[in-house]
Amino acid sequence: MKKIFAAIMMAAMFAVMIPALSVTTSAQTRYYPSNRQTYVYGRPSFYRRHRNLINVAIGTGAGAVVGGVVGGKKWAGIGALIGAGGAALYTFKIRPKRQFYYPGY
Repeated sequence: MKKIFAAIMMAAMFAVMIPALSVTTSAQTRYYPSNRQTYVYGRPSFYRRHRNLINVAIGTGAGAVVGGVVGGKKWAGIGALIGAGGAALYTFKIRPKRQFYYPGY
């Protein structure tokens, strides 16, 4: 069980770290000329781009920690599943991602 839990935690860390290693280039900034001024839309922040993954990962980790403190190894896995389910419910259903594009934002 310890090996499985360690493998799941490592996979979650790699899933978060791989997008962070991508290189930002100037092609990701767009300039939209207007009659009055030029609006610059930059690349969204890391959290805005990976909000769903980060929220579910935090919920999974919190559930694993609480389950591990309460009942040991077996309950750490159960807590991780419950935490992931709750975080996914919160992220995808209760507070879904909304994208608003404002000029000059």
